[in-house]
Amino acid sequence: MRDVAGAATSTGPRVLPRNDPRQYDDLAGEWWRPDGAFAMLHWLAEARAALVPPATRPDALLVDLGCGAGLLAPHLAGKGYRHVGVDLTRSALVQAAGHGVTVVQADVTAVPLATGCADVVSAGELLEHVPDWRQAVAEACRLLRPGGLLVLDTLNDTALARLLAVRIAERLPTVPRGIHDPRLFVDARALVAECARHGVRLRLRGIRPEVGGLVRWLVRRARAAGSPGVVPAGRAPRIVPTRSTAVLYQGRGVRSG
Repeated sequence: MRDVAGAATSTGPRVLPRNDPRQYDDLAGEWWRPDGAFAMLHWLAEARAALVPPATRPDALLVDLGCGAGLLAPHLAGKGYRHVGVDLTRSALVQAAGHGVTVVQADVTAVPLATGCADVVSAGELLEHVPDWRQAVAEACRLLRPGGLLVLDTLNDTALARLLAVRIAERLPTVPRGIHDPRLFVDARALVAECARHGVRLRLRGIRPEVGGLVRWLVRRARAAGSPGVVPAGRAPRIVPTRSTAVLYQGRGVRSG
């Protein structure tokens, strides 16, 4: 049987509230499956890493808040950063460490790292899971050195986002059921204002999976579903910019001196 998060259990369904962190333990085996429950997080990690320039100094540090199993790591290879990942879920951190990430188990609203330590802070698909997203933003900005870069992506607090990201996406194999609580979605204008309060001028753009690529991926995955153990062949969908920030949006900002 399956629980709210979509993970099989041996003792019957485990009913968890939306956005319950225990879902990530139930889904621990899905992180690195290209056709798994977290497939879209791989696509978003690649798009987020594209915002990160090569390091400009030795020992440059990138702090990855809500790092999960370290999906950002392959896309940072060769850029010259020491990659530190912060997350609450130990089962995910074990996998991140196996991909070269220095892991820290901690709440992103109280990160045990020094102020100004980071050249880059990444907060990918994180803020919409944090009950106090403003405090998470404060921590992200605190960690940045002057001139440091903040990159993020999250879901907007709109009716359209709730429709597409919850009601529709949770019926597709791209988003685990129950993984989001739409009450935590983050208003884009409020996020820009909060970052400005902490010295980061954040610029936003809307993003989405490329439609043709997504359709082809869904078809390949449906065909592979009838052949257990077969990984669908073909390129993963690209994340592309869009004019509207009404659903999923990406941010990039530099901390002032």
